[in-house]
Amino acid sequence: MLDLSRQYASIREEVLTAVGRTCDSQSYILGEEIAAFEREFAGLCSTSESVACASGTDALWLALAAAGIKSGDSVITTPLSFFASASSIVRAGARPVFADVDPETLNLNPAKVGESLRASSQKRRALMPVHLYGQCADMDGFGRIALEFNLPVVEDAAQAAGATWNGRPAGSLGVVAAFSFYPTKNLSAFGDAGAVTTSDPAMAEHVRSLRNHGAKQRYYHQEIGANSRMDSIQAAVLRVKMPHLPRWNQARRERARTYERLFLDAGLTKTGANSRAPVTLLHTRPQAHHIFHQYVIRAEQRDKLREFLKERGVGSEIYYPVPLHLQKCFAYLGYARGDLPEAERAAQQVLALPMFAELEEDEQKCVVETIAEFYS
Repeated sequence: MLDLSRQYASIREEVLTAVGRTCDSQSYILGEEIAAFEREFAGLCSTSESVACASGTDALWLALAAAGIKSGDSVITTPLSFFASASSIVRAGARPVFADVDPETLNLNPAKVGESLRASSQKRRALMPVHLYGQCADMDGFGRIALEFNLPVVEDAAQAAGATWNGRPAGSLGVVAAFSFYPTKNLSAFGDAGAVTTSDPAMAEHVRSLRNHGAKQRYYHQEIGANSRMDSIQAAVLRVKMPHLPRWNQARRERARTYERLFLDAGLTKTGANSRAPVTLLHTRPQAHHIFHQYVIRAEQRDKLREFLKERGVGSEIYYPVPLHLQKCFAYLGYARGDLPEAERAAQQVLALPMFAELEEDEQKCVVETIAEFYS
């Protein structure tokens, strides 16, 4: 699925120099390395503020807290995402409310969110779209809904560093956003790390306090926070990688186009003339600069196909096999199978294929040929 050693080989000396510089400084928590990363990442996201933290999961909680989400509130989000998208809402004391996804992109569907808001008498406090697989959600649609219902938009941009919508970077499309730098991400640390972006200085100051036990001054605590500080070595690694990110993202986009061509040439994808083909490719909206954190297809007989690929040494993964509204821990929310049919259908079909900037075309051909062999 992902060969991190190829990326590391291309930047090894830069990384070792940066880590050595941090070790020589003997400054490992906060400090200038963190401050420099925050300035540079804010520049990448076209925001005035960026706050480094310990993980993408923490970043989601910090972003929600900064947006004023508290006990008794409810937040609308997608059921087709990593668990932290919903657990962060609970961690903030609020209740997740799920709306269905767009079957073409698998991002949260603004039309379904609008229907949910109009059908409920309960007040919602925020919208949290997820930029799934590296494609920004329909931020035009969510902007209209946010205006109609006077709701802040909190971006879950964990998979979208470098993605844009109508030319605006992920991280600048809502009032506040959360990013993950988990080692599999397009912009990845050498461990857990995350960041919150905003152009609201008060929100940024609140996040800085919360990530440091709720203290603006050491040993003086205005609120209950957490230990969510990014360590300086992670910041040093991320600063090395950030200038390479546009090139790496473009390489992923080129490999996505190669997959599309190979699937079309193999006759595996649904088209007007071939509507019964077994593979459906996800749609990229014209407003979106998709950075393909994952390359995901919808496949018939998905589980059998995945086992076939595994037997032949081809990596794959399912993002995500159980929609969040059907997770056991969220049974108290009262959802039942059939409530969100598009997300449930997608969970039975989605399959992520190998995707990274250094992937070779011969390897992609092997993947598609193996899939064609299965369906033949």
